[in-house]
Parts: sequence; C-alpha cells; structure tokens
Amino acid sequence: MLTISSLSKSFGARTLFRNLSLTLNAGDRLAIVGPNGSGKTTLLEIITGNMDYDSGDLHLQRGATLGYLEQDIPPDPGKELLQAVSSAKCIAERLAHKREVLHNELAEIIDPSEQSRLLRELAEIESHYELSGGYTVDYEARVILTGLGFREHDFNRPLSEFSGGWLMRAGLARLLLSEPDILLLDEPTNHLDIEAIMWFERYLQGYAGAVILVSHDRTFINRMSNRVLAFEGETPRLYRGNYDAYRAAREKEEEIVNATVKNQERFIQAETRFIERFRAKNTKSTQVQSRIKRLEKMEMVSAVRKPPTVRFRIPESPRSGKSVIALEHVSFSYDGTPLFNDVHFSLSRGDRTALVGPNGVGKTTLLKLLTGILMPDEGSRILGHNVTPAYYAQHQSEQLIEHNTILEELKRVAMDETEETLRTMLGSFLFRGDEVKKKVAVLSGGEKARLALAKLLIRPANLILMDEPTNHLDIPSRDVLADALSSYDGTLILVTHDRDLIERTANKIIEVGGGTAVLHHGKFSDYLYRKDNSASAGPDTDISAGEQQGESNEFSRRMTDKERKRQEGELRNRFYRETKKLQQSIRDTEGEMERNDTRLREIERMLENPALCEDRERFNQVLNEYESLKSRNNHLNDRWVERSLELESIRESIYGKGE
Repeated sequence: MLTISSLSKSFGARTLFRNLSLTLNAGDRLAIVGPNGSGKTTLLEIITGNMDYDSGDLHLQRGATLGYLEQDIPPDPGKELLQAVSSAKCIAERLAHKREVLHNELAEIIDPSEQSRLLRELAEIESHYELSGGYTVDYEARVILTGLGFREHDFNRPLSEFSGGWLMRAGLARLLLSEPDILLLDEPTNHLDIEAIMWFERYLQGYAGAVILVSHDRTFINRMSNRVLAFEGETPRLYRGNYDAYRAAREKEEEIVNATVKNQERFIQAETRFIERFRAKNTKSTQVQSRIKRLEKMEMVSAVRKPPTVRFRIPESPRSGKSVIALEHVSFSYDGTPLFNDVHFSLSRGDRTALVGPNGVGKTTLLKLLTGILMPDEGSRILGHNVTPAYYAQHQSEQLIEHNTILEELKRVAMDETEETLRTMLGSFLFRGDEVKKKVAVLSGGEKARLALAKLLIRPANLILMDEPTNHLDIPSRDVLADALSSYDGTLILVTHDRDLIERTANKIIEVGGGTAVLHHGKFSDYLYRKDNSASAGPDTDISAGEQQGESNEFSRRMTDKERKRQEGELRNRFYRETKKLQQSIRDTEGEMERNDTRLREIERMLENPALCEDRERFNQVLNEYESLKSRNNHLNDRWVERSLELESIRESIYGKGE
C-alpha cells in the first residue's frame, strides 16, 4: 500500500535521514524507534503530505486512505463527544442528513407521484446508508469510546468540557472509527491509562489495515509491531520482529562488527610489521609493495559507536525504620466531591509500590496525600522513624526556573555541593561541558525531564514518590531509570502508565478506584493474572463484551493452580514439539559460528608469523580460508537472526506476546 524509496530529509546543514526505503503492506505493524529529535515524527509528517522531502520517492497505492493521530489534537468545541466521533464516517453522516431531509419533504408533499419519487429515492438512500454502516456507526463509536475509558454520561457532553488528555482519546476514537487503510500513530499511549492501553492493543490486533507507530512505550511496541524501523545515524535500518527482537539483532550485529574491527586491526598490524621489517630488503620488495597496495585498498570497518545514554545510580539512602509510611482511615474530598473514604494501608522499608487504576480515580491525589502536600479530611498520614521523602511531580519540569542555567537550577537543591560534583551529576544525565550553561527555557521536553530527575536524585532520600517519571524519556533512558529504581535501597511509591517500568520495579500494587485503595502483594503480572476482566468494565460491560469475547489473555483468567499448571505443561510440550528442529538448527548454527571463530583466531596467529609470508602459495591459501570463514560467519549470522525471529514468532503464537 505504501512504497518509500531512497527518501532523504535535511533541515539546513543537519541531515535527519537519507536513503530510507521500505514497503508497507496490509497487516504490517511498523514501529519507528530512535532518539528524540532523530526524525520519527518528521517521517510521519512526510507520509501524510504535511511536509516535503528533499529527494527520493514516496508512492501511496491508488485509493488507499491514511489516518494520522498527531501528538496534539485541536479541540472541536462545537460538537458533543458521540456526535464528533460518529461523524468520522463521513459518507454515513451525509446520507443520514439527506435521509432526514427526504423524511421532512415526504411529510409536506401531497402529490402522489412526487411522493412515489421521493420514496424511491429514500429507499435507495436507505440501501446505501446500510451498506456504509450507518445503522451501526453509533454502536461502533460507543464500543470504541468505552474501550478508551469514556462512560455513558460522557457521550452527550460537548468537547469543550474535556481536558487535553481526554480530547486526545476522542481524536483516537474518531480515527479508529474511520478505519483508514494505513493508521499512523504518534505517541498513541500518551494520556491513556493502563486499562485503555490494553484495550487499544486488543483492538489493533484485529485491525485489518497497516499500522505505523511511534512510541516510547516498550511493552506497547513489543506487542504491536512485527517490524522495526530504527533511526540510527543518518540511514534508518529495517528489522524484522518486535522491539526486543530488534535489540537482540542489533547487539549481535555490534558484536560481529566489533570482532571484525579487532581482526582487521590485528591483520593490519601483522602486515605493517612485515612491511617495516623487510622494506629495505630487495629480495622482499615485491611482497612489500603488494602488501602496501593491499592495505591501501582495504575497506576499513569502523567500530559501532553507541549513542550516549543517561547513566546514573541513586545515592545510598539513610536507613529508615521498618515501618515507612501509613494512611489510617483516610477520607478526602475534592471541591466537595468525595474521592476517598476510609483508606488504610501501610508500607515497609524496601517496598516498591505502584498505584494503578483508570485516569481520574485519584492516583495523583493519593500520592499527594502520601507526600503530605494534601491533608486528609479525616484520618491521618503517619511517617516512620528517620524517613526522608523526595517527591517527583507529574509536571515537575514545569517547576524549573526558565531563566536559570542548567547548572544554576541543580545548585538550587544542592547549595553545599561543589561545581565539580554538580557537573559530574549533570554529565550522567547527558549535560556535558558548556551545555550546563544553557538556559532552562531552551531545553526540550526530554532535557527538562532529565534535569528534573537529576534535581530529585542528587540528595539521598529513603522514600521516593514519583508521578509519571518517564514522560518525555526515550526507551534507553527509561531502561536506565528502571535499572536505577530496581537497585534503589529505599522505599518507592510510583504512579506510571509504563507497564515495563512497573513490572521491573514494583513488588506491591495498590489498585485505586471506587473511593478506596486496595493493596495487592506481588508483581504487576501477578496482579493482572488475578484481576477479573469484568471488574474494570463497570456498568458498560455489555458494550465492550463483543470486543472482549474470545480473548485469550492468561493474566485475566481465574483458574485453579492445578488447571493452570496443566495448561502451562501443555503449552510447554506444544512449544517443544513445534520448535524441536528449529532449536536444533539454531544450536548447530551457533556451534559452527564458534568453530569458525576459533579457526579465525588460529589464522590470525598464523598471519603474524613472518615465515608464512615466505611461502606465497601457503600464505594465499590461509588468507583465502580467512576471507571464506568471515563470509561464512556473516551468512551464519543472518541465518541465526532469521531462525531466532521464527522461534520468537512461534513462542508468541503459543504463549502470547506478553510472555
């Protein structure tokens, strides 16, 4: 449906990308990944025709339709929610209007012949209206809106009453209802809570068209993509599989490239030693000149240079008492509306707790009650012995003073630290050299988020409370944050929609909603496993039941331990039967690659021996074997990547994408 050939785009002297080529077919799920500012959104703008490109070719199949979810969607305050979403089916909307006009005319016409003509026209419109899905538009719109978290009482509210996050959801609902052939999604999970994201994933799994998505949500990309376009350097590269498969393939490529560089360096050193040793001997002049020419013609391989990533470790915190924080019979109202009633739980030293629940149920409010920013109407907040809290607010970056430099902003919270210490801390967050003198006002969203994290973490604290800390962070930075929080020796309370971060850091889950907060022990996957699907659907379960029927989400089933173990055993046996030959092939390939590597190292040692150079025939044989083994290893690596992706595909088909 979409073909891109040798596409290039620059802004002034800066090249975003060049020689980008890909083909997109129905059913493809393409994830675009790369650092902030690398050109991901620019490519979407080019595909939609909103931006020109410098060179290359872009061809959209005749008649194919595009649907684009931008990061910022302008509101349409003149329409009610359901009306605005349903109007995405433009043909049905026009036919409905014409049908209404004909009905009004029929009510006023007396002439039988004119009535007959209008009835024939009305019958034709009714037929077209039915074929266009007009009779099901409202139902489909309600299903989508419900899946994205709206409730029945929201449907007739004007869009002007909704916040930006809910307008984003309305725009997404309208886009999904329009059913374009190619769906372009730029950060679609922004403003969606976990329940809505999981519904959205199920919806996309059954979507017939192609999807191109840009996202920093690792779990979402893993579950939704079957190809990855990675913006690395100036030439984006295409990989098969999801994000984890791309990272595995990329790491394997880096290992091979770096090994090749080392081998090439050793070969050059050996050749150089021979040249220097025999340069003055007339009897060796031919061999010396031959080797000089070989080195001059050699195509140099460069080692892989990884882009800089955030590197930090949370400072060791002072030890607190065993009981860290508790809410006892807390009730709280907001603007006269009760939000919490009789909430009580306690957290101990070392607990890592995630607050989860739909948007609007009070997760951030509960976090503020725990920080002491908000005071309960009834009940009490109890802070344990020697507890030193630190709070990262959802809009923490907005609290930065814009006329300050980066260094001055960090010094605000660390007055007694030396400039060297502050610069070291900023360097771990990618602010290096003179960059620390940049004004906060000119920083990007990601840079402000990194600075806000640096301010939080420069001071030791044994209780960290964080509200959406991954906003504006790319996937590598999120990974570093998850690693740092996992190794943190204090107590953590977290609000985030990043499921990967919750799964990697939390050992307790507090489910917020219905005026209460329920504590669950275990990891996020354990919580999902125990959670009944119908519990989150509320009064609109009947609307979304058709969408959820037949879903095979093992986390949401309730089963006995015996039944679960039996099913897990069956899945393992099936996976073994279907992949036995494939896994053996992968092992054989790995074994051959290891043997080749051993032989390559032997040859490198042989080439370092000057005596070999005197036997030209033997030298050429050894050199030919060396080149043949390198070529064979490249072929074997391609085979290994292909078989590994095939194995992962079978694993996903049996266990599901979340395994």
